[in-house]
Amino acid sequence: MQKYWYRLDTAALIFPATRRRNWANAFRVSACLKEDVDTEILQQAVDGLRHRFPSYYVTLRRGLFWYYLEESSEQVRVRRDYAYPLTFMSSRELKHNCMRILVYKNRIAAEFFHSLTDGRGGSIYLCNLIARYLELKEGITIPCEGLIRDLSETPSPEELEDSFLKNAAEVASGRKEEPSYRLHGTREDRGFKTLTTGIVETRALLDAAHRYGVTVTALLAGVMAESIIAMQNAEKPRRRQRPVKITIPVDLRRLYGSETLRNFSLVLNIGVDPRYGDYTLEELCKNIYHQLCASATRQNMAGMIAANVQPQKLIPLRLTPVSIKNAVMDAVYRRSGESGGSLNISNITALPLPEVMLQYISRMEFIIGPQRSYPNNCSVLSFGGYTYINMIRNIRQSELERRFFSRLVELGIAVEIESNRR
Repeated sequence: MQKYWYRLDTAALIFPATRRRNWANAFRVSACLKEDVDTEILQQAVDGLRHRFPSYYVTLRRGLFWYYLEESSEQVRVRRDYAYPLTFMSSRELKHNCMRILVYKNRIAAEFFHSLTDGRGGSIYLCNLIARYLELKEGITIPCEGLIRDLSETPSPEELEDSFLKNAAEVASGRKEEPSYRLHGTREDRGFKTLTTGIVETRALLDAAHRYGVTVTALLAGVMAESIIAMQNAEKPRRRQRPVKITIPVDLRRLYGSETLRNFSLVLNIGVDPRYGDYTLEELCKNIYHQLCASATRQNMAGMIAANVQPQKLIPLRLTPVSIKNAVMDAVYRRSGESGGSLNISNITALPLPEVMLQYISRMEFIIGPQRSYPNNCSVLSFGGYTYINMIRNIRQSELERRFFSRLVELGIAVEIESNRR
C-alpha cells in the first residue's frame, strides 16, 4: 500500500536541519477538562481524527535532497504525561510519529514537532480532538462552529497547502539585524525545563493595556523588555549593552485569509536599544505597539515570506544533497535565525469554540520550549476569562520570572503562580 507524503512547508524546512541531540523545536497545547480523562475513549477520538487531519499523523523522513513528511503506519498512542512539558523529541521518535498525545488526570496535551504546524494549527487539532472525545464520552453533538471541523469531510487542498508559496512578494526583504542581548545562566541537569505559569484575569490585563493604548501582546512585550533591560543594566555598562528585542510570531492566516493547517506564521523582532537612553514602561509598550502595527502588514510580511521562499527555487540549492543543505541552513540559523531576539512571546488569542463544549473545559494552555540558543521563552493563551502566561526555561536562575510577574502586580494585575518545580 502506497503511503501519502508531504513536502515540508517553507517554515518547516529549517527545523530538521537545526535539531541537536538535546534540542528539537516543539510546542504544546493542552486543555483541562472538569472530569478525569477516559484514555480508552480518547484513543478512539485520536484514531478517528486521522482521516480529517492526515498531515499530523506523519513521520519525518530524510530524502536525498530534502526532508519530507510521510504518512505513519503506526498508531498515535495516548500516553501518560509522566515528566516535564516538551521532553526532547529524538530522531528515533520522529521516525515513528511527530505528534504526542499525553494525559494526566483531567488534562489532555498535544505536543507537535514544529515541522508539522504552528501554534494556531496545533490548537485547531486539539480543539477538534476534545470535541470528538466529548461526543464519544458524553453522547452529545457538537456543531461545526468556530474551530470545529466536520469530521465526515476530507481536508480541502487549502488546508494542506504551503501558503507561503502563494503569498511571497517578487522582491525579498533583507534579513540583517543587529544581535540582541541574550539571557544566560546555569543549565539544568538532564534537559529539565522549569515551567512557571502566571494566571491573571483577562479583564485586568485588557484594562492595563488600554490604559497605555496598546494591545495585550504589546503590554506583555513591554513588561518583558523592561525586565530584561534591568537585568542587562545590572550586568554591564550602557556603552557595552545590546538592543533588547522581543520575538513576536505573527499568524499570517488573518492577513491573507489562509485556511492552511500547516505552518503559516513569521516572527518579528521588536524592541529598543537601551544605549540610547532610559525608557518608561509606557514608552516601551507604545514603541513596541507601533513597531508591530508598522511591520505586520501584508506588504512587509510578503517581503519576509519571499526571503524564505526564493532560495528554495534556486536550481543549485535544489540539487544539493540534504547533508550539505543542513549545514548551510544551520549556519544561516545561527547567524540570523535567533540572533535578532532576546526571547519569544507567542500569544494565541482566544479560541472560538461552540458553547456546548465550554461547560466541559476548565482551562486551556499553550507552551513553547526554549530556543536552541537562548534559555527562556514565554507563551500566552486566554480562556474562560483567564489568561495563562507560561514562562519556560532550561536554566536554574529565575530572576526574569520574578521581575516580570512582580511588575504585573505593580500594574494592579493580580497574579496566581504555579510551577512544576517544588
